[in-house]
Amino acid sequence: MYEKDGERYFVVDGHTHFWDASPENWVKGQEQYAKGWIECFHAYQGLGPAETHWSIDDFMKYSEERMMKDLFDDGHVDVAIFQPTNLRQWYTEGFNTTEANGALAEKHPGKFIVNTNFDPREGEDGLRALEERAKRWNCKGVKLYTAEWRGDSRGWSLKSDDAARYLDKCQELGIKNIHVHKGPTIWPLDKDAFDVSDVDYAATNFPELNFIVEHVGLPRIEDFCFMATQEPNVYAGLSVVVGG
Repeated sequence: MYEKDGERYFVVDGHTHFWDASPENWVKGQEQYAKGWIECFHAYQGLGPAETHWSIDDFMKYSEERMMKDLFDDGHVDVAIFQPTNLRQWYTEGFNTTEANGALAEKHPGKFIVNTNFDPREGEDGLRALEERAKRWNCKGVKLYTAEWRGDSRGWSLKSDDAARYLDKCQELGIKNIHVHKGPTIWPLDKDAFDVSDVDYAATNFPELNFIVEHVGLPRIEDFCFMATQEPNVYAGLSVVVGG
């Protein structure tokens, strides 16, 4: 536990990624997007002081050794929560998957909470896979990335009937926390696919679920604030926001 001025604090890192965007993981024919996405993501380091910046080579793939040191040795974290993002359109094994996160959590018991994710465009197969992942890793949350590409589709909405089926499934499985990335876009994803308005719709229809809007919808922070004031089950995820 972190200690300062005689007080001890239990530290939870609520937004953790364990990723692989190295060239070896790029999908053939999608290299320009795989490379461009991670380079754009890397550029967000400009929000922080120069001494915290990583080289692009280091940033491409986060090693287990560095992650454990950054979080639990240097970072004073007691428990970290994984928030997966697949991006399988561009990365062969996925960018940051439940499976990779779960394997690391099993290797280091007590250090991580494993959230999973879903994509309503996966239909019945996706519902079955969601249930399998949730049961294996006792998931209580999902991370949603509504601008993710899938085939010719360049995003999806929480307003859709398919999304509602998945949210129903989350309730059935005891998944209560719905973490929705609604914030800074990364090339080549479409900015409009991260609009916060579909969270408002889903939160009204599913009052028993908590909708955590990661990055508070930046740059749509005014829209987020009005929605979060109106909806009692909408909350702010503050990662990136403090630096921004």
